[in-house]
Amino acid sequence: MMHTAEMLQTFAPYREDAIVVPGRGGRYWTDLTTRPDLDVPVGDPAMGGHAGFALGLALARPEKRVILFDSEGDILMSLGMLVTIAEQQPANFYHFLIDNGCYATTGGQPVPNADNTSYDVIARGAGYPRAFAFRELEQFSAALPEILGKPGPVFVAVKVAPEIENAPIGRRRRWQTRTRDQVIEDLRKELGISG
Repeated sequence: MMHTAEMLQTFAPYREDAIVVPGRGGRYWTDLTTRPDLDVPVGDPAMGGHAGFALGLALARPEKRVILFDSEGDILMSLGMLVTIAEQQPANFYHFLIDNGCYATTGGQPVPNADNTSYDVIARGAGYPRAFAFRELEQFSAALPEILGKPGPVFVAVKVAPEIENAPIGRRRRWQTRTRDQVIEDLRKELGISG
C-alpha cells in the first residue's frame, strides 16, 4: 500500500498546467506544487464540498484540466456529487480519491465498511465513463499517462496507508474548562442579572 505523499509525488510530473484542488485528500500537495498560482486550496468546507467546487471550476474553465484530490470521507458525505459530475460530463475533470480508510482529520475513526467499498465501482455506477482503482504505487504510476490521456470525467480511487492528523475528539485537550453552570453564572454576573 502506498502513502499519500508518494502518490502525490508520482502524480506531480504529470500536472502540466492543470488547475489543482488539493481537497482534504491532498494535504501534502502544497509542499510538492511547482505551480501554486494554479492551485486552489479551499480550506475545509463542509465534508463533501470539494467535489462540487471542483466541478464548478471545470465547467467555468473548460479549456483547463481540473484535478481534484478528494477523500473517501468527503465522497461519503456527498455521494450525490458523483451523479451530478457524471451527468455534466466535464471532459476536463479528473477526480482522484485518496482512500485511507479513516477520518484522519478528526482522529482516525474508521470509515464504515472501508475494506469492502469499491469507490471506482460506485463512480462507474453513477455514470463516470472511466473509473480506476489502485493499491500499489507502481501500477498507479504506470497507468497515469493513459488515465490523463483520456477525456473526463475520470475517477481514480487510490488506496493509501492511514496517517492520522489529530487525536480523537474525545481525547483532545478541552479548550473550555468551565462547566455549563459556571458559564451561565459568569454570564449573569457580566449582564448584571442576579439569581
